[in-house]
Amino acid sequence: MKFMLIRRADASTENGTLPSQDMLAAMAAYNERMIKAGVLVSGNGLRPTSDGCLVRFENGSPTIIPGPLSPPSERMAGYSVLEAPTLEEAIHWAQQWPAMDADGNVTLELRRYFSLEDFEPGDGLEQHRHHARIPDEMNVYVAFPGTCREAMQFYADVTGGHLECLMTYAETPAAEHTPPALHDHIIHASLNLRGRRLMGADMDPEKYMAPQGVHVQLEYQDKEQASNTFARLADGGEITMPFEATFWSPGFGMATDRFGIHWMVNVSSENCPLATEGDVP
Repeated sequence: MKFMLIRRADASTENGTLPSQDMLAAMAAYNERMIKAGVLVSGNGLRPTSDGCLVRFENGSPTIIPGPLSPPSERMAGYSVLEAPTLEEAIHWAQQWPAMDADGNVTLELRRYFSLEDFEPGDGLEQHRHHARIPDEMNVYVAFPGTCREAMQFYADVTGGHLECLMTYAETPAAEHTPPALHDHIIHASLNLRGRRLMGADMDPEKYMAPQGVHVQLEYQDKEQASNTFARLADGGEITMPFEATFWSPGFGMATDRFGIHWMVNVSSENCPLATEGDVP
């Protein structure tokens, strides 16, 4: 079941008061516990309603009501999306909200998402089921000739992602059918990057084939962070295209790291228009 945990606004959040470093650390630790438990899907804080508006429709005509909006107690200051098997489990995590937030005087609202099974069958529902064909995730899986552990730990350090799994052959039933020399090698690794995963495993070195024709692509909004990430990935490897401005991005680079994995690091941009009718395919 999917739930939204809503942090109601108050006078402080509506004034735009930013959380202290201690509060940021407490919230990060709270999120980290939920990530490791497989509960946290996503979460964001919201700027004050003075930076937003209401769009109210009357007889189909919209009216824009600029912020600030009142009362604050009926507004959202932020939210987390949780995946939990029951309401009770979601409540369990909601009760662990950092106590230092607003000196312990916070109102949280927990709401369950609708699922398609909640609705009566019909043509309208079938249109939504059509959308459901899109996978929940699309992840990248890469192979290594025995360097998976070192590589994934390096990628976790470079990206700040959560290394949620490093499982050896010896820890699975596959050990019975695997040469002893591979028992301490990795059969499955998973690095969580904001809900998207870079996965990997070690292959028998005699059967390993270096990747060709595929890159792992990382995208950033901050050019300096993108440049730093590119430099670390390229260190000890080979640069295919230096990180620099291009016609589509303020910063882009291509490199193969020291483990043989190909990377693209890109700064997001609006300079990539969709094809229009009449364009040559």
